[in-house]
Amino acid sequence: MRRTTIAALAIACLTLTACTATEPTDNKPTPAASTTTASVPAADPAQARQACVDAWADTIAARPADWDDETDEDPEPTACKGLPADDYTDMYFEGLQQANQQAREAFDACTDDPTTCTP
Repeated sequence: MRRTTIAALAIACLTLTACTATEPTDNKPTPAASTTTASVPAADPAQARQACVDAWADTIAARPADWDDETDEDPEPTACKGLPADDYTDMYFEGLQQANQQAREAFDACTDDPTTCTP
């Protein structure tokens, strides 16, 4: 429960701070691959885009407790492969917002009723 609470607080803090995008560098360590199962992009562009956003949300939510946004990088979800590069940043940040919203809702539910908290 403590780890979940710490993770929820960290994500909640991220929602309250300004986000900045930086260009990835080659000298950053590569984190472990995401355990998120992603689907192949759908034929419908809107469905493919939403699948990518959902996959980013899952990838971001699965970050370890010791995640360092200065040195760690998220692996690109399989659902995002082949989608327009122009939308890449938008889809990532939509996924980040989605992950933050889910964490905020879980945090609120936990503080409202501690019996709903998962360890």
